[in-house]
Amino acid sequence: MLVDSHCHLDFPDFAEELDAVVDRARQAGVGRMVTICTYISRFDRILAVAERYDDILCSVGVHPHQAQEEFAITTTETLVELSRHPKVIGLGETGLDYFYDKSPRDQQQECFRRHIRASLETGLPLIIHTRDADADTMRIVKEEAAGQTVKGLLHCFSSGRALAEEAVDYGFSLSLSGIVTFKKSEDLRAIVKDVPIDRILVETDAPYLAPIPFRGKRNEPAYVAHTAACVAEVKGVSAEELARVTTDNFFRLFDKAAQGKAAA
Repeated sequence: MLVDSHCHLDFPDFAEELDAVVDRARQAGVGRMVTICTYISRFDRILAVAERYDDILCSVGVHPHQAQEEFAITTTETLVELSRHPKVIGLGETGLDYFYDKSPRDQQQECFRRHIRASLETGLPLIIHTRDADADTMRIVKEEAAGQTVKGLLHCFSSGRALAEEAVDYGFSLSLSGIVTFKKSEDLRAIVKDVPIDRILVETDAPYLAPIPFRGKRNEPAYVAHTAACVAEVKGVSAEELARVTTDNFFRLFDKAAQGKAAA
């Protein structure tokens, strides 16, 4: 079984054929999908998708691009309250994006801090987006944690070795997207080779970042199998072993999902 730990199934890209998309994922061996919240104001849409399918879970949070637009309503209290739903297994995606800077950096940082506080209160892991903000990302996590344990992962990891090492040393996991399959991603594959396999998850970030051989097309959860095959090759293990380990890693990190699995 594979897990697509990060996709956006509420996006209009999938509206016309969501049942077919989910069915193709199942046929490809994807046993769980996590549809990720980017606007807290649209959380009901994300939750509706998760409630429609037994094998889809979700998160609650605000993407750094939307930090300014959603700033007033993104409180720690709201995040905690919405995260009580049984289908919500993580907080995010949250973090910092200094590449596009679609929201002021001070608001991105404060919004990120609110998610970290919610994580500390609930015990749910953070789903972190970071781009061109490596130093501030881990600095803010450590400041807010203040010696406490924060669980989380860096989603769609494509940053440098220093951030990978710092994040893993801190206890975070790295989730790998179709980027790892791209021809230009030699440096990323070199980093992945050295990351402990028990800290690796796989994802699509669908509808974005389709892996080879689908690059340039709309991504979908079924394609996580291609990303996983590439990671397996980099790590020198079989595709079956990579699927087993990354699925175990997912349920260990997102232990609320594991509780639901046991209950089912």
